[in-house]
Amino acid sequence: MWITFCLHLCCYVDSGEAQNAKEVILLDSKAQQTELEWISYPPNGWEEISGLDENYTPIRTYQVCQVMEPNQNNWLRTNWIEKGNAQRIFVELKFTLRDCNSLPGVVGTCKETFNLYYQETDSEVGRSLRENQYVKIDTIAADESFTQGDLGERKMKLNTEVRIIGPLSRRGFYLAFQDVGACIALVSVKVYYKKCWSIIENLATFPDTVTGSEFSSLVEVEGMCVSDAEEEADNSPKMHCSAEGEWLVPIGKCICKAGFHQKGDACEPCGRGFYKSSSQDLQCSRCPAHSFNDREGSWRCDCEDGYYRALSDPPSVACTRPPSAPQNLVYNINQTTVSLEWSPPADTGGRNDVTYRVICRRCSWEPEECVPCGPNVGYSPAQSGLVDTYVTIMDLLAHANYTFEVEAVNGVSDLSRTQRLFAAVSIATGQAAPSQVSEVIKEKVQQRSIQLSWQEPQQPNGVITEYEIKYYEKDQKDRIYSTVRSKSTSATVNNLKPSTAYVFQIRAFTEAGYGTYGPRLEITTKEEATAAIVSSEQNPVIIIAVVAVAGTIILVFMVFGFIIGRRYALAVKFPGTKTYIDPETYEDPNRAVHQFAKELDASCIKIERVIGAGEFGEVCSGRLKLPGKRDVSVAIKTLKVGYTEKQRRDFLCEASIMGQFDHPNVVHLEGVVTRGINTEMKALTVKPMLMRLNNSNRDHWSIFRKPVMIVIEYMENGSLDAFLRKHDGQFTVIQLVGMLRGIAAGMRYLSDMGYVHRDLAARNILVNSNLVCKVSDFGLSRVIDDDPEAVYTTTGGKIPVRWTAPEAIQYRKFTSASDVWSYGIVMWEVMSYGERPYWDMSNQDVIKAIEEGYRLPAPMDCPPGLHQLMLDCWQKDRAERPKFDQIVGILDKMIRNPNTLKTPVGTFLVLYSAEGTPELNFTAFCSVGEWLEAIKMERYRDNFTAAGYSSLESVARMSIEDVMSLGITLVGHQKKIMSSIQTMRAQMLHLHGTGVQV
Repeated sequence: MWITFCLHLCCYVDSGEAQNAKEVILLDSKAQQTELEWISYPPNGWEEISGLDENYTPIRTYQVCQVMEPNQNNWLRTNWIEKGNAQRIFVELKFTLRDCNSLPGVVGTCKETFNLYYQETDSEVGRSLRENQYVKIDTIAADESFTQGDLGERKMKLNTEVRIIGPLSRRGFYLAFQDVGACIALVSVKVYYKKCWSIIENLATFPDTVTGSEFSSLVEVEGMCVSDAEEEADNSPKMHCSAEGEWLVPIGKCICKAGFHQKGDACEPCGRGFYKSSSQDLQCSRCPAHSFNDREGSWRCDCEDGYYRALSDPPSVACTRPPSAPQNLVYNINQTTVSLEWSPPADTGGRNDVTYRVICRRCSWEPEECVPCGPNVGYSPAQSGLVDTYVTIMDLLAHANYTFEVEAVNGVSDLSRTQRLFAAVSIATGQAAPSQVSEVIKEKVQQRSIQLSWQEPQQPNGVITEYEIKYYEKDQKDRIYSTVRSKSTSATVNNLKPSTAYVFQIRAFTEAGYGTYGPRLEITTKEEATAAIVSSEQNPVIIIAVVAVAGTIILVFMVFGFIIGRRYALAVKFPGTKTYIDPETYEDPNRAVHQFAKELDASCIKIERVIGAGEFGEVCSGRLKLPGKRDVSVAIKTLKVGYTEKQRRDFLCEASIMGQFDHPNVVHLEGVVTRGINTEMKALTVKPMLMRLNNSNRDHWSIFRKPVMIVIEYMENGSLDAFLRKHDGQFTVIQLVGMLRGIAAGMRYLSDMGYVHRDLAARNILVNSNLVCKVSDFGLSRVIDDDPEAVYTTTGGKIPVRWTAPEAIQYRKFTSASDVWSYGIVMWEVMSYGERPYWDMSNQDVIKAIEEGYRLPAPMDCPPGLHQLMLDCWQKDRAERPKFDQIVGILDKMIRNPNTLKTPVGTFLVLYSAEGTPELNFTAFCSVGEWLEAIKMERYRDNFTAAGYSSLESVARMSIEDVMSLGITLVGHQKKIMSSIQTMRAQMLHLHGTGVQV
C-alpha cells in the first residue's frame, strides 16, 4: 500500500503557479532540488522522498502513512525562517491525502487531517523539538482525497491550503506539521509575505513597503517628490499599501516647480523663450509681447528696453509702457470754478488701466512763479485716479491766475525714467461767492418772534443783494427748517413757538451765488403769559365753582382716556419706549423721510470717488462738512438717472428706516438730500453740463440738477465677508467673538424696537477701521407688532435661502427668531473667514438638507462653545432659539472668560450623519477613557488599558475577536462597542479624506 502511494506521487505532481509579483518568498520547497533536511520526530514518521514533476524537474516531498497503528504523533519541522520586516506571513501547502475508506482494516486508527504549528524565535534553536513550545495555526483537512481506484486511473487530486500567521514580533520562526494517523504526502511548502513595490505616482516616489499586520490595515506611506518638483500646498503626497500588496487611496501630489513642466514621471526645464511662473501652471508658456529670456528653466521673462511690468502684473502679462499725453484739453470757467475736459491719449501704452491726475498751481502775475494750490481747493469727482475725462475744480481764489496740468498715467508710469507727458492750460478766475456771515446779534426776543442783526461778510467778493436766514427748532436737529430773506443786515423772524429753542444761520448772496452758512446761533423764545391769578379778595364761592368745573372736566377726560386706552391697549407702547414706525404707513413718503431723516444741503457734500454700485445707483465715498463742525468721511448712496417716483420712494424708504436707529452697532444715517439745489450748485454744474457732447455725460451731471442721496457714516473696511476673506486667519478667536458680539448687540437693539431685518448676512455687516461691526442694508427689513406671535408675511419676492430660517422659506413668515437663525449663519461665516454657507450645494439641496436635520459643521479651529451656540440658533422650533439679549450675554461671558469657549466632555459631542441622524463626534474625544465614558462602557477601561489600547486610532482597528479577547463576554456590550468602533473608523477615514468605505 505504501509503495503504491509513493509511486503515484512520484510520477504525477502539480507543476505549480507563477510567482505573484507582490510576494516576497521566504521558503519554497519546490525550488530546492537538494535534500531539505527538515527535522522529523520520531525518525520513522515523516519521510523525505525525491520525485519529478511533469517537466522532469527533481522535487523534494515529505510523506507519512502510519495508519495501521493507533495514537500516532509524527512531527515534521522546517529549518529556521528569517522573516525580515514582515509581520503577516502566508503559508501555502500543497498535499495529497488517502481516503480512509479505501484502506481496509484501519477503522479507528486512520485520520484525514493533520495540524500546522509555528514557533517564533530570534535565532535558530538547534535540532531539538519540543511540542509545548509551538502555537497551533490550524487543523488542515483535504477538500479532495484519493482512493486505490484513483491510483489505477492515474488521477491526481492535489489540495492547496493557505494559512496566515501574524502579527509576528521576533526575527524568525519555525513551521511544524503534526500527523495523527493520516496517509498524506506534503508536496510543497511555500512561505511568503506581501509588499507594495516602489512606484512613481503623481510625481512622487513611493518606496517598497511591507503590508500591515491586519487583513484590513492600510499602511500610510509618505511620498518623496521627484527632482525639480515640490509638494502641492497643504497637500503632501501619500498612498496606502493594502494588505494585498496593492497601492490604494492616493492623497495629494507633487507638481513641477516654477520653470519646469511635467513630462511623464519627471520634470523638465522650460526651453529658451518659454517660462512657467508658478508651480500651479501645467505647461510652459511662450514669453509675452515685448519680453524675452535666453536661459532654460525660467519662471518669468524680462522686459525689453523702454517696456515695463507693474509690481501687480503677473508674469503672463505683456510688458507695457506709459501712455502719451491727453489730447484736446478744453476748459470752462464760472467765477472761481473751472471745468476741464480732454480726450484720451493716442497711445495707452498697451494697458487698459489708464487714469488721469490733475496738478493745480496758482501763479503770480510774473511768469514762472507758481506754487501748488494747496488743500483748500476742491476737486469733483477727485484730483487723481480719474477714470472719466473731466473734472471740476472748486473753491479757487477770485481774480487769480492758475495753471492746470492733466497727465495720463497707467500701472507702469512710475517705473518709467522718461519725461512726463501732460496737457496744460492757464486760466484767470473771476468773481467768487461771499464769505461767511460770522457776527450775528440778537436784538429783541419775544414769545413768538426774534429780531436779529449782523455784519457784512469780511470778503463780500461783490455786491451783496440779499441775505438768507435759516432757522429750525433745536430738537428737530436740522431735519425740518425754514428760511427768511432780507435785503439789509437785519431781520425779524415771526410765527415762532413760545418757550422753544431755535437755531439760526445766515448766508449772503451776490451775482456769484450764495456763500456758505455762518455758525449756529441758539436763541430761546420767551414763555407764554399765564392767565391772571384770582386774588384772595375775590368771592370764595366763585373760586369753589371754578375748581368744581375744572375737576369735572378733568374727570371726563380721565374716563374717556381710560376707555380709549382699554380699546387700544395692545397697539400702544408704554411712554418712553422707542418703537420703530413703518414708513409705509405714511400716505406721503416725503413726510416720512423728513420725519426721521435730516435734510442736508448738497453744497456740504463733496463726492470723491465711486466705491461700488447699489440697487438704485452708485455708491460713492466723500466728505461731509456741516457748518460749525469738522468734516467727516461719509458714504453716499445716489439714485440713478431717470428714476421713477416709485424708485425714489423706495430709495428713500431705507433712509426713513435708518433715521429711527441710534446705536453704535447699527450704521448711522447722517442725512438725505431730496430738495432742489441752490443757485451756487447750479452755477457750478450747468455750464460744464452744456459742454458735454453725449447723453451719458449729460446723465452724469443730471444728478446735480435733481440730487437724491442718502448719506451714511463711512465704514473703511467695507463688508464683513469680503474683509474676512482678505484677512483669512489673521485674527484671534477673541477678536472674532468681539465682532460677533457687536453684531448681536446691534440686532438686540433692533429686536427691542420691534424690528425684523430679514436679510442678516455677513455681506450686510460693515466694518470700520477699529474692527467695529455694524448692521446695515435695511432694504428687506419689516416691522412686527407687539404681540410676540405676530409675524410679517411677504407676498413674494426673493429670499436669501442660505441665511433664512426654514419657517420663513416655507411660509414666508419672518420674526426676530428667524433673524436669530440668520445670525447663526453669520457666526459660521465669521469663524470660517467668509466661506460660502453650504459650499456649492444648490438652494433646493440646502432646503432639503435643513428639513432633514442637517446643520453646518464647525469651521476649522472653531471652539466647541461657539459651534454649540450656532446649533442653538438653528433649532427647528423657533421658540427654542435664544433671544438676542441671551446671545449677547453668552458672548460677553466668553470674552471675559475664554475658558468657556472650551466645552466639557459630553456636552458638544453630537454631530449629524449624511442621513441627518445624530451620532457621536469621535474627533471631540481626547482619550479611550473619554470614549468609553460617553458610550456608558467605562467599566472596561482597565481591560483596554491592560491590552495596550492607549489611543483611539488603535481602538478603531479592533475586530470583534479583539473585543472578545479583552474579556468582554456580554453579547450586548460586544455589539455596542463594535457599533461605536465602526462609526469611529468611518469618521476617521472621512476626516483624513481617504475615501475608504468601512
